[in-house]
Amino acid sequence: MCRGGRMFAPTKTYRKWHTSTNVNQKRYAICSAIAASGVPALVMSKGHIINETPEFPLVVTDKVQEYEKTKQAIMFLKRLKIWTDVDKVYNSQRNRAGVGKMRNRRRVQRRGPLIIYDQDQGLSRAFRNIPGVETLSVHRLNVLKLAPGGHVGRFIIWTESAFKTLDKIYGTWRKESETKKGYNLPMSKMSNTDLGRLLKSEEIQKVIRAPNKKVERSRIKYNPLKNIRAMSKLNPYAIVLKRAAILKNRSINAAKSKGQEFDLKKLQTIRKQMIEKAKKAQGDKAKKGDAHVKAKLAKLDKRKTKKKEQGKKRAAEASKPKPKIPPSPSKKTKAVKKSPGV
Repeated sequence: MCRGGRMFAPTKTYRKWHTSTNVNQKRYAICSAIAASGVPALVMSKGHIINETPEFPLVVTDKVQEYEKTKQAIMFLKRLKIWTDVDKVYNSQRNRAGVGKMRNRRRVQRRGPLIIYDQDQGLSRAFRNIPGVETLSVHRLNVLKLAPGGHVGRFIIWTESAFKTLDKIYGTWRKESETKKGYNLPMSKMSNTDLGRLLKSEEIQKVIRAPNKKVERSRIKYNPLKNIRAMSKLNPYAIVLKRAAILKNRSINAAKSKGQEFDLKKLQTIRKQMIEKAKKAQGDKAKKGDAHVKAKLAKLDKRKTKKKEQGKKRAAEASKPKPKIPPSPSKKTKAVKKSPGV
């Protein structure tokens, strides 16, 4: 018997292994994967090391297509400082976790760079023995290699001829594709994808309302049947009733422990005394409050009377006639006698 036992409910040959997708959707996926491979941030987020690469996206001459030896391929990767990305693949080689080890899937490693070529003149043989590095023809682009795991942003090395043939295969925004009938490159939905800059622009900021910085915290609504404070707000007499109930229980328990009968009249007299005390306390509070209010009202009356007296004084002063002030001697004009000869 095989190790691990047989599989429960083994997969059948007539299972639906594949699903059909629209041709336009496939083309859209490939175009978006190619576009994402030209954004350094997306490529670096995928885990590729492209800090020392001379340019991005990386396009090399067609001489690379003529390489036949692995030694030449390694020299090429080291010259362009791509070997660090391949070295990452070497370090990531490990045994798979789980049962896959027993199903011909023992080793696992990360993805390296993808080389896309136009004509294979020995290139695939040169790069096939380097772990992580994959080769792909421009005429047979595969989404699984361009965006492995459904995550866009793979590090792609293009040959010059392969890069030029992209326009012929997928066309441009103005020119139709030569190989795909009536197909143009998909247009972007947004002309400016910098959302932060768009939101901070004057046009949008004018329309948007001011931010609401006031924080309204929700208050807990307590159950008055369970919470005595909430009950006392609704019914202040509830505290007296509760105390009376506690006293009754205490006296019953005390009588039971002593082996005596419970005296209800005694409890009623205690309760009456408590009620009288509570009433007196409330009456004193009310009196104190009334006195405080009366004092405040008296102060306000005094202020009003003072203001009225001041207003009357001002009116009396304004109605009195003002004394005329004689003009100063410096301002008097002197009469100048004119001589007859003048």
